[in-house]
Amino acid sequence: MKLPWAEARSRFTLLFERLAIDVLKEATVRGATRILRISWDEAWHLMQRAVERGLRAKDKRVPARLGVDEKAISKGARYITLVCDLDAVTIEYVAEARRMESLDGYFLSFSAAQREGIRAIAMDMWPPYIASTLRLVPGARDKIVFDPYHIMSYMNEAVDDVRKREHREYRARGDETLARSRYLWLYAQERLPPKHQERFAALRAMNLKTGRAWAIKESLREFWRKPTREQALAHWKPWYRWATHSRLNPVIKTAKNIQQKLHNVVTYFIHRITNAVAEGLNSKIQTIKKAAYGFRSFENFKTAIFFHCGGLRLYPVTHGKPG
Repeated sequence: MKLPWAEARSRFTLLFERLAIDVLKEATVRGATRILRISWDEAWHLMQRAVERGLRAKDKRVPARLGVDEKAISKGARYITLVCDLDAVTIEYVAEARRMESLDGYFLSFSAAQREGIRAIAMDMWPPYIASTLRLVPGARDKIVFDPYHIMSYMNEAVDDVRKREHREYRARGDETLARSRYLWLYAQERLPPKHQERFAALRAMNLKTGRAWAIKESLREFWRKPTREQALAHWKPWYRWATHSRLNPVIKTAKNIQQKLHNVVTYFIHRITNAVAEGLNSKIQTIKKAAYGFRSFENFKTAIFFHCGGLRLYPVTHGKPG
């Protein structure tokens, strides 16, 4: 029996559902249950209905510019795969794990003709994501952009590996020069807090392997500041020679890894996209996870992500007007 004040199979009126959605947007799930005087299960049911309603109303189109990222959701190397619309700043797809099949599910939800409309895809250098994209997105070789943030994070890891090795050498001689200096080498030069500048200047003045690794890392940062692809490549060639002749094994290994994938590093200068949007949504998802005090299932987690980050029309229709 259709009722004017409630949707089919709902235990709540339309107006209460609208109120509940507003409260669930602003409060933790537990806080919302107290304000609304409903159970935990009822709160999740309301969120699920809202997300299903929003997904039904969503236009079936593939965004022109995508971001693909992963997120660790628990201890034990459990991950989820996320696809976001870089222009709308919304999560478009969530899948368990970070395998090739995880991303395949998103691309296969569209026809080949629709997938051809994808202009650019930002991602890190995770091989399963690369394989899925190359297999299912027409012209993907020139559309994939390896995210500068992730590439710089690999360089930071290389610098830290050099520091750890050198610190062990110094400590074996009873020298604590590099003790408690880890984060100093990970800062970009212009972002080093003033309280650390004096000590860091003293460290850089020493003939340290870590100092050379840091200088190489900072020079790579200049690569993305070049206005054109040609100027970036002109910067890359001497940088690559410097890095690979540094006699710093972690730096050499990282430089060679980037060189192997350079084609999709310099596509940045064509598409000018990064995964900063995906990283921002990742931070929001982490906040959602904390606010929910854990999830009973992956489906609940997925529902919460779409509820808060999907950009969906969540409200039921009242008085003949869409929510």
